[in-house]
Amino acid sequence: MECVYCFLGFLLLAARLPLDAAKRFHDVLSNERPSGYMREHNQLNGWSSDENDWNEKLYPVWKRGDPRWKNSWKGGRVQAVLTSDSPALVGSTMTFVVSLVFPRCQKEDANGNIVYETNCRNDTGPSPDPFVYNWTAWTEDDDWGNDSSQGHHNVFPDGKPFPRPPGWKKRNFVYVFHTLGQYFQRLGRCSVRVSINTTNVPLGPQLMEVTVYRRHGRAYCPIAKVKDVYVVTDRIPIFVTMSQKNDRNSSDETFLRDLPIVFNVLIHDPSHFLIESSINYKWNFGDNTGLFVSNNSTLNHTYVLNGTFSLNLTVQAAVPGPCPTPSPRPLTPTPALPTNLKSHYSNSPVPDGDNPLQLRDVPDENCRINRYGYFKATIEIVDGILEVNIIKMTDVLMPVPQPDDSVVDFVVTCEGTIPTEVCTVISDPTCRITQSTVCDPVDVDVGELCLLTVRRAFSGSGTYCMNLTLGDEASLALTSTLVSVPGRDPASPLRIANGVLFSVGCLTIVVTVIALLVYKKHKDYRPIENSTGIVVKGKRLNVFLNRAKAVFSRGNQEKDPLLKNHPGTL
Repeated sequence: MECVYCFLGFLLLAARLPLDAAKRFHDVLSNERPSGYMREHNQLNGWSSDENDWNEKLYPVWKRGDPRWKNSWKGGRVQAVLTSDSPALVGSTMTFVVSLVFPRCQKEDANGNIVYETNCRNDTGPSPDPFVYNWTAWTEDDDWGNDSSQGHHNVFPDGKPFPRPPGWKKRNFVYVFHTLGQYFQRLGRCSVRVSINTTNVPLGPQLMEVTVYRRHGRAYCPIAKVKDVYVVTDRIPIFVTMSQKNDRNSSDETFLRDLPIVFNVLIHDPSHFLIESSINYKWNFGDNTGLFVSNNSTLNHTYVLNGTFSLNLTVQAAVPGPCPTPSPRPLTPTPALPTNLKSHYSNSPVPDGDNPLQLRDVPDENCRINRYGYFKATIEIVDGILEVNIIKMTDVLMPVPQPDDSVVDFVVTCEGTIPTEVCTVISDPTCRITQSTVCDPVDVDVGELCLLTVRRAFSGSGTYCMNLTLGDEASLALTSTLVSVPGRDPASPLRIANGVLFSVGCLTIVVTVIALLVYKKHKDYRPIENSTGIVVKGKRLNVFLNRAKAVFSRGNQEKDPLLKNHPGTL
């Protein structure tokens, strides 16, 4: 009897060995086995249970650290990058993208082959063969494209045949996605995209894993694995940007008093799940101004007091959704059907004459599910520079001629706090090409009235764009102006003034020299006498003055023939 039991046990063990030896998807794709609840009650549309068998002969399985990974790709290792548009609102669609990063100098060509890039040198130098993997030649040489071979080679790990849309032979990679105890297979090129509906996905963070295989003769070779966390939430994912004119740093949540702050709400909805929803924005700015309700995602608000304020925002979206199936209830007669029946969840069945009307007969698109999103922030309101203006520009006449540079004084006023620095950026007339940038500290003794003069030099004549900025610790106030610098031609007022001064100086020197010469000439003939000497001296002085006068006042007695044709020249 014991022998019979032993024999039966041996048979059972032998029958079980193939089952134990066969690998399943969850054995290959993940070390963590999700609960049976996920497999049974959270079925993703188009996905399969990871309890299915894995064809290890066609798709070999290598553990981490296996030396075969080093030779799974020519010229190095392939990296897989997995991204998603997480977080996703429950009920919306989430998209995953896997992209392959090949070793240096390798890329995928238009036919799906992997080739070496032209004029790119890697560590091993240029390759005589332009192909890394020439799958086009493989399909032409063997029976990849024959219908008879489809059941043997062109299949996924679970044995399902490849789909054959146009260009399917150029897709030489097999991607296997795995999450929530289910898998999805995809044939693609160096990048694929997969989307799932999150209606049956549990809330919270989940793990997505992807394994990538490449064609390898009549089988497939693993080349990369990657995983990433995604999040499904019942709260609307929102992000709020806050910006303000003259605010120096919008990321520090410090803003200026008496200037409007622009609040812009961004809803993360890449699948446009909320496109038909009615969305309301409820604001409480924390400054005792009350509750603001708007259907616009952008709102301006001005704080008139300094201090710290707590900002709160609630976003409410009425999302179209299926109406719930009511539980059976006894029918009660009702005279008429309410007009707002289709807009609420808690509508009980009512009769229409003698025929009962069940709620499930109401079109699904007329029911709404309210979803909410929340945002909180603490902001600081301080004083700052509110406005800056250039009220006057003056051309500065320098004492030393400067033929290349023109100096201009700008008289600047501002409102708000006193600035601590002034910066100017001088550029071309389009304000795009910067020519010079100068920053100077502002004297602390400017006074309560913000009035200062900024002197700047311009290289040559022409039109310039000048941006002038006044700043302090919390604010930056900007103004711009176009400056026209005239050319410094010889007839300019400054050069005329310099020429007049030079001529007067030369004339004075000539008169002095002539006077000295005439005086020296008559000095030797002056007699030394007593009382009469004074008279003679007076006469000789008169003679000297008359002769000097004659020299400089010849008038119509000028006989120089060179001036006869120019009567107006002096």
